[in-house]
Amino acid sequence: MDQAAGSAQDAARSVPVCYRHPDRETGVRCTRCERPICPDCMVSASVGFQCPDCVRGGSGTGHAPSASRPRTIAGGTVTADPRLLTKILIGINLAVFVAIKADTSLLDDLVLYGAWPPKPFEPTSGVAGGEWYRFVSSMFAHEEYWHIGFNMLSLWWIGGPLEAALGRIRYLAVYLVSGLAGGALTYLLTSPTTASLGASGAIFGLFGATAVLMRRLNYDMRPVLALLVINLIITFNPAMSISWQAHIGGLVAGVVTGYAMVHAPREKRSLVQYGTCAVVLVLAFALVLVRTAQLT
Repeated sequence: MDQAAGSAQDAARSVPVCYRHPDRETGVRCTRCERPICPDCMVSASVGFQCPDCVRGGSGTGHAPSASRPRTIAGGTVTADPRLLTKILIGINLAVFVAIKADTSLLDDLVLYGAWPPKPFEPTSGVAGGEWYRFVSSMFAHEEYWHIGFNMLSLWWIGGPLEAALGRIRYLAVYLVSGLAGGALTYLLTSPTTASLGASGAIFGLFGATAVLMRRLNYDMRPVLALLVINLIITFNPAMSISWQAHIGGLVAGVVTGYAMVHAPREKRSLVQYGTCAVVLVLAFALVLVRTAQLT
């Protein structure tokens, strides 16, 4: 009986309690300072809930005041317009699309392909010919109205909330690393003469990072998983002629970098977050080197 009573007391003490109301158990934490908060203390934020102290700007427990520089769950700065970078990315994609429609020859200079003409003909253009910029330019190039329309809607729906949750710099890091990783896998696995373009690889990376974030916040993951499954079904539909390599490469990179963004220990947060992004880029670079050696 004594042992049972002791175990029950230990279990009770292990249940988090609200830092402002110690008599109330809770499973919710402030997305900024990560202290437990009860329903009466929850202040709805763009992602998750915040405690009254973080909203007012003072922590009350010895932490530095956060009024001047409030932080997201990933350590990024909370800004007045949490979707600004998403709007800029959409604007760049639309501007490139308009330019392509105005001059269709521009598309040949932007798309991603390995080499043209293939060996033994020379000189060769494409990535194998030294045009590495195509990994970036192809991320912002679209040819069809349905393609850019679908991608930009996805970027707005997925990217906006994720930008608010991570902060601009970390969000941009996930976006670019995912897009480049998707391009690297496409370059490695597809025919060197096959052209690839679009923001899908980067957007799939945002899907992966969003799933990790929702898991971290204990949100219902069924909506984002259902949306991801639908997109994967479309990706592997032979009639759609979609580069599944870009989607899978971007998705894996987004999951890895997203996990680092929201799970990095606070004392080494930036090192872990950006270090993980660097590791993913190094692996993508290695894939590019391997494929280039095969094509030259």
